[in-house]
Amino acid sequence: MAAIKLVIVDDHPIFRQGVVDSLSLEKDLEVIGQASNGSEGLDMILDLQPDIAIVDVNLPELNGQHLTKQLRSQKASTQVVLLTAYDDSSQAVHSMTAGARAYCSKDIDPVKLVEVIHQVRAGSYVISDKMYDAAGLDDWLNQRTELASTAYSDPGDPFEPLSNREMEVLECVTAGLSNKEIAVELGISHQTVKNHVTAILRKLRVDDRTQAAVYALRQGWVRLYNSED
Repeated sequence: MAAIKLVIVDDHPIFRQGVVDSLSLEKDLEVIGQASNGSEGLDMILDLQPDIAIVDVNLPELNGQHLTKQLRSQKASTQVVLLTAYDDSSQAVHSMTAGARAYCSKDIDPVKLVEVIHQVRAGSYVISDKMYDAAGLDDWLNQRTELASTAYSDPGDPFEPLSNREMEVLECVTAGLSNKEIAVELGISHQTVKNHVTAILRKLRVDDRTQAAVYALRQGWVRLYNSED
């Protein structure tokens, strides 16, 4: 059987090389390229057409979720395994909705990562340590959306409206950006982003980012992806 061809995309050289070195020890895996940012990674994946791309969620220029969305929109055959240092339910939902085949923490054991690669190659979806088929993934996404939609009621009266800046932050949250990425996107400090997110949760009377994103989508305030993507 031919080796599974891989591309690794991560902006941290030591971590990226560690993944490359670890996976290169496997006889049935072949690392054919590595990139340090999302734009470079997208071009490399489209050019080399690996079987699987191991991609960091938080990348400069084009984050991992947007890279995945671009691959899906261009009908690339490469399957994406997204790795994250900031594991949370909202990011998992956005990652799988974007078209990733797996979503795992960056502290994943190398043996487990090899296992995930083989599961993805076999057609499965993997979220953390759980494996799903297509129907199971749909159920998982539907359950997360339903929980986020029913975990709170509409703000009602009196409702404290969001400021223009808070709406910008909420749009970024809905697009799956981390606080760090939002800070870069909007040209504000990381602490300011955290303050805005706290204010958004308080004003919408929700408990977390997933609930805020679902509420914004349900109200039609923002869309998950821009029409030009």
